[in-house]
Amino acid sequence: MTQPKRKLFSTRNMATMAVLAAVATLLFYVEIPVVLFYKLDFSNLPVLLGTFSMGPLAGTIILLIKSVLGLLHTSSQGVGELADFLMGAAMILPAGIIYLQNKTRRGAIIGMAVGGLCATIAGVLTNVYILIPFYGAAYHMPVEQIIAMGQTLIPSLDTVWKFVFAITAPFNVLKWASISILGGLMYKPLSPILHGTRRITKPVDIQK
Repeated sequence: MTQPKRKLFSTRNMATMAVLAAVATLLFYVEIPVVLFYKLDFSNLPVLLGTFSMGPLAGTIILLIKSVLGLLHTSSQGVGELADFLMGAAMILPAGIIYLQNKTRRGAIIGMAVGGLCATIAGVLTNVYILIPFYGAAYHMPVEQIIAMGQTLIPSLDTVWKFVFAITAPFNVLKWASISILGGLMYKPLSPILHGTRRITKPVDIQK
């Protein structure tokens, strides 16, 4: 017998989305320097967990709440939050839709792999057209100076596209692979909490 589907906007689901969004917002400010000005954060891990437990729409809502809350303390006039939202959506929507159609370990792995690839492509595009131009203008740093930073690691880099393919893309692969691995390890143990289910142990009858 199949269990009845829960409504997305039930009281419990909304509470779970709020908690996951709050955790994601906090994680957004815990950054690990990796290479040049790129820093690794795990703020999209709660978003991924929410996506797998409640669906891609719920994941998008959690991601949106995280981005809106980030605007309260933004240091990039919202540009960084916009780019993060675009990359996060590129990850969770394919991953959530694929897992929704095939709720197995294989479905989750395929979903995260496709989502990670889409997020990496989105990361390249957002860096070329949004982040690098914005931060270059904000910090009065010509694009040539940003490319020169990359040349300290790879001397052959002489264009923005070479920069993002050689540095940004591998960084994003690392980021989304790390989030996927942690999400895959954490989802099953946290699943009862995320779904609001508990195992009920049959009481022992001590009476004769």
